[in-house]
Amino acid sequence: MKSMKGLKLMAMIALATAFMGCQREKTLSSGIDLANLDTTYLPGTDFYEYATHGWQVANPLTAEYSRFGSFDVLQENNNKQLRELIDSVAAQNNKKGSVAQKIADLYNSAMDSVRLNEHGWNDLESFLLCDGYQNSRTITEAWLKEVWPRMQRQGVQGLFGIYIGADEKDAKNNLVYIFQGGLTLGQKDYYLDTDPETQKIREAYTKYIADLCRHEGFSEKDALRISADVMRIETRLAKASKSMTELRDPEANYNKLSYKELKEQFPGIDWDGYFSNFTEQKVKEVCLGQPLAIHEVENILKEETPEVLQNIYLWHAINMAASYIDDESRALHFGFWGTTMSGKQEDRPRWKRAVGAVEDGLGEALGQLYVERFFPPAAKERMEKLVANLQVALGERIKVQEWMSDETKKVAQDKLDAFYVKVGYPNKWKDYSSLEIGDSYLNNILACNEWEIQEMIREKLNKPVDRDEWHMTPQTVNAYYNPTTNEICFPAGILQPPFFDMQADDAFNYGAIGVVIGHEMTHGFDDQGSQYDKDGNLRQWWNEEDRKRFEERIEVMRQFHDSIEVLPGLHANGSLTLGENMADHGGLMVAFQAFKNATKDNPLGIIDGFTPEQRFFLAYANVWGQNIRDEEIRKRVKSDPHELGKWRVNGQLPHIDAWYEAFGITEADPMFVPKDKRVTIW
Repeated sequence: MKSMKGLKLMAMIALATAFMGCQREKTLSSGIDLANLDTTYLPGTDFYEYATHGWQVANPLTAEYSRFGSFDVLQENNNKQLRELIDSVAAQNNKKGSVAQKIADLYNSAMDSVRLNEHGWNDLESFLLCDGYQNSRTITEAWLKEVWPRMQRQGVQGLFGIYIGADEKDAKNNLVYIFQGGLTLGQKDYYLDTDPETQKIREAYTKYIADLCRHEGFSEKDALRISADVMRIETRLAKASKSMTELRDPEANYNKLSYKELKEQFPGIDWDGYFSNFTEQKVKEVCLGQPLAIHEVENILKEETPEVLQNIYLWHAINMAASYIDDESRALHFGFWGTTMSGKQEDRPRWKRAVGAVEDGLGEALGQLYVERFFPPAAKERMEKLVANLQVALGERIKVQEWMSDETKKVAQDKLDAFYVKVGYPNKWKDYSSLEIGDSYLNNILACNEWEIQEMIREKLNKPVDRDEWHMTPQTVNAYYNPTTNEICFPAGILQPPFFDMQADDAFNYGAIGVVIGHEMTHGFDDQGSQYDKDGNLRQWWNEEDRKRFEERIEVMRQFHDSIEVLPGLHANGSLTLGENMADHGGLMVAFQAFKNATKDNPLGIIDGFTPEQRFFLAYANVWGQNIRDEEIRKRVKSDPHELGKWRVNGQLPHIDAWYEAFGITEADPMFVPKDKRVTIW
């Protein structure tokens, strides 16, 4: 689940009228798989293990996974469905230039291991074009002027990044965003933290750079030089960059400038040359998110030699290309990113990587086939009705909050009423006619990257926002809330079991998919989403006293999650995960209210020994059942705004009064939290 704030996501399929709390002609099941439970644990001691330990035992981690949970079960099923679709397309006699030909050829280029191992290096050499750079300043400078701009158009990361999206203070129009970048490891903590585990990662990263460069044909001396230059430059950038938590503050990351002001305030970058590399259109305004990081880019461009700059750009290109050439390059890439960073012991099978490539490059084309086969129109209609039920429940929760003034409640209700709901798939599909796909895997990936960048420029630069754009493909196992369009989106990929069970009653389904829907709705009112109005504009619409009381309540949640020790000596980051934790809390409160509304006229009985209320919370817990490696835990604590699965259960339920009542939790239970110390937002 995601809140789409630069963004940089969950929900179901085939809803039945049973889910709407209507009369049923047949008896529905509890939906609870009793084998998932482990009653050697007590609900008030460790509810997560009580509800999911049986599932964990039955679903051990395989060598392919660093984490395996309910989402992954669904993704595995989706992968098989997508492979079936692609195979059926590939078996046809496809017309050149057709979408079917592009899907088939992209997939086949990823599957053709013989060509990859025989010609991958030739593809890489043509991509890098760096022969002789070590010995000639003239050649190096020519490379920087001619080859590097082409690589940027093909999606290779530079020292900063750009994208075009809604202007957060004029949400109907698009704006060019310039943001910090250049960190291959993704965030500053990996370069600056001094704990032993992070130091080991830095050492492994340094070795990985040298090993991969050596494998791609660089001499020992040059490989070590590239490695040293990359670590030094990326560490410089890290020191000037904002942390993941700091990036969550939308006001602090909004600095709008005219193009003239950009050039005046950041003269160390050739902005005319940079933008003309991508488009002939004129850039009028920009939002420069992290000024200190961009000033450091200016310093690097001024102080470092052309050879050093070429080394950092070459590394970004080599690292990106490694997965799309020969098997040994892929193995080196996986050894660091898969094993060192996440603890995976084995790479994904080639066919899964090939399916992933088609999803990434031709996502909506594949999605159109997917929904035709697996997502009937009736499911879309029923899902929209269900979302409306949850909207009513959230409105009821807003209405009864004593800490909100009537003025703020009215504006909050207006925002809720203005939600733009997207279910299943887009109303219009992308046109891939200008994208050319051949038989080289690397060249196909580069072509897809370049097409995507050009599509963004063509569709968004100096144009109004298209509210019908989707930020996920229909087959995605996830969902999102986007504050600038005030939309909630539930792709078809997640709209199916185990998140919704047509044979189960309302207690199960509201506890599973209902909480997911409520989660996305609540993102509109979390610590970030609450800063945007109903039209998607970043502005303060709260009563000042209400905002103060709101901050006091979310501080309780922040401190509670800061106190959670996820591994010996390693604590959760309550600030980084605050928005998602608030959405989980709101999702539980809203879905439980909707569940009680739906069943008030036809109360449910005990099934499988559990009351309806107990089944609601068991269903919620089972959404988060998972096994996970320590390496993956450490990575997620540094980078993931979502709390770990265990703590989305044990960190949330102690703040829900109805959970105490359902399971008879008392002060004698270890999970008990005194009433005055519980989170009280929704």
